[in-house]
Amino acid sequence: MSTSTADTVAATDQWFLQHGLTYFVPENRAAVRSALRPRRIVPLVLGTALGAAAVAIAVAVWADDERSLLPAVLWTVFGLVATWYALTALQARPIVAWALARTFRSLGTLLPMMTRALPLLLVFVTFLFINAEVWQVSAYLDGGRLWLVALLFGTLAGAFLLVRLPEEVDRTDDHVDEALLLKSTAGTPLERAARELVDDPDGDPASYAEVSGYERWNLVLVLVVIQATQVLLLAVTVFAFFMLFGAMIMDPEIVGTWTGEGAAAVHNVPRFPTLSFELVQVSVFLASFSSLYLTVSTVTDETYREQFFGSVLHEMERAVGVRAVYLALRAATPKSTE
Repeated sequence: MSTSTADTVAATDQWFLQHGLTYFVPENRAAVRSALRPRRIVPLVLGTALGAAAVAIAVAVWADDERSLLPAVLWTVFGLVATWYALTALQARPIVAWALARTFRSLGTLLPMMTRALPLLLVFVTFLFINAEVWQVSAYLDGGRLWLVALLFGTLAGAFLLVRLPEEVDRTDDHVDEALLLKSTAGTPLERAARELVDDPDGDPASYAEVSGYERWNLVLVLVVIQATQVLLLAVTVFAFFMLFGAMIMDPEIVGTWTGEGAAAVHNVPRFPTLSFELVQVSVFLASFSSLYLTVSTVTDETYREQFFGSVLHEMERAVGVRAVYLALRAATPKSTE
């Protein structure tokens, strides 16, 4: 590999890292593959299980033997350890950091998303909010079970994204041509190399466009983080709305009647007489349910899909185009025999 080509490849590797495409770098993929070997994963899972059990038991004892906290704490500890391992050993930190930065840079588009997605959702869940059965169910959920329900809705939403979002990634490499390659590599270290490869009658850089393996999951993870962050922000908005709405209309007498415990049994939040713990529980329950509803809607409904994914899909097309030229350049350049 010549010095100029090696410099171009190294600069492109750095470009990948700066744009949340960690697994597009071959050396990083090798490190991640090593981190996923059973001899490293099995001890981690066993250690996490023992540690999570100890933490869950300690929390249950601290909470006056509240056994309903056990599964929620176990679930949470496993999730935290998996996240830590992904960010460190699996080198997902640059991917997550870029996706979060990309999301918060585009907060200006969140308001149009909210005006499109929230009205119908609020109309739907408001009928649940003023439904006595929902208050009875939520009021009888203790902290551990409410936590577990929120985790369940969140896990279902995440699982749905992991099942459906790969389809979005697969669409990006279906129609890659030379014009897209030139457009994608403009302003990148591969701009000149792309022109040379496209002009070469024996070259076909577009044949490297199909994304698979770790690189495919890199793009999926970017979409998952962006989508999950947007849905979380919308769910927080729903929670705040119901807290405000409930503080305005839900008197203790009404809450006591709907929960079946009477006004005297309503637990008001200290220093906030218009707020009750029952209201907090109902708001958390409906916000968690709304997050699942929004997740499904924004992926399956074409209007929501374009609103949520439009600009991100263009960046994914760029990543696919740069990767195709990158692989074509490496394949066309023989390695040095020194």
